[in-house]
Amino acid sequence: MFTEIRDITALNKEEVLALHIADYQQDFIETTQQCLDEAEIDQHFIPVGLYKEGNAVGFAMYGVFPHEDDTQRVWLDRYFIDERYQHQGLGKYFLQQLIDFLTAKYNCQKIFLSVYDNNEVAIQLYQKFGFAFNGELDEKGEKVMVREVLVHDHH
Repeated sequence: MFTEIRDITALNKEEVLALHIADYQQDFIETTQQCLDEAEIDQHFIPVGLYKEGNAVGFAMYGVFPHEDDTQRVWLDRYFIDERYQHQGLGKYFLQQLIDFLTAKYNCQKIFLSVYDNNEVAIQLYQKFGFAFNGELDEKGEKVMVREVLVHDHH
């Protein structure tokens, strides 16, 4: 499977704006237009299109944000697979790709994300990939999950 994580430019913006989630998921995530608007305002956000065989199949937005304890946090801030491409294992596939991508790009030990506590499908997916609630809430009242990259000591 040939897949890519592509930056969003004038060339592929329309494709990305055409992505949409299933109606029952609408409460859980902003539209791509809202995400792109946010990224225009706050340069911390980096939106990307998720591509399979040259077709846009999903969307993600990530960024590095300063935290109150003077550390930087890497956030996977938005993530979805287009309704037409769901139930094909792409949610799991691209989550792993994004984790690998962010870990390599930022050389980070932890990746943060937030989720509404009634979004059970997403929570189960994230837990499978090692994300766990850390007891924090974000500014929108979503629960924060963190994934720690385990570095095994070889002694």
